[in-house]
Amino acid sequence: MPASLPTPCLCLVTDAALAHDELVERVSNAVEGGVDLVQLRYKSLPGGQLLDLTSSVLEAMGGRAKLVVNERADVALAAGAHGVQLGEEGLPVAAARRILGEGLLIGRSVHSTEVAVQAELDGSDFLVVGTMYASRSHIGELPAGPGLMWEISSKCHLPLIGIGGVVPENTAELIEAGASGVAVITNILAAEDPRTAAERLKEILVASWNTRMNPPDVGTGDG
Repeated sequence: MPASLPTPCLCLVTDAALAHDELVERVSNAVEGGVDLVQLRYKSLPGGQLLDLTSSVLEAMGGRAKLVVNERADVALAAGAHGVQLGEEGLPVAAARRILGEGLLIGRSVHSTEVAVQAELDGSDFLVVGTMYASRSHIGELPAGPGLMWEISSKCHLPLIGIGGVVPENTAELIEAGASGVAVITNILAAEDPRTAAERLKEILVASWNTRMNPPDVGTGDG
């Protein structure tokens, strides 16, 4: 059966600065608050340690959300995760598919319409589109803004997740621009209560999605 994302999708990207035990607890709380997809991103962690951490996060999530591992298709498969998230210059989608098979998710990070179109042709299941707004994780990087989301959504038919500086106040704008979800780091993981932060963002996300899918009727008047 083809892999798919929940829609709309609230994605949580992990913060490598957190101690592993704290990360597992915060991810579990965030999932309880409504996170649908967790991207485990630890670029410098050795494979064995990443496998252990992936297994711990999966156990803490308890099947309440999907987990993808950044870049490491081998670790994702070994841990029983739901797929992999590939960087724009990362492993080719076809190579990841050979490792994972047809039942697991393959996401690709994209920063231009051209790369997005190619990623869809290559067989990606979803795209993470950035950088939408200025963010602490990409200091000095000029944000593309929702205009890029509008452009990619007009040319691609995959689920699109907006990332970069996403907060409750700009979530609706991204959904209106064609996103199927949003990805956050700080807004949830750095919150005093990750569950409450996730609940607030998920509520706005769902309301925005419902408005887009079921726009209110606009009267035409009497003439």
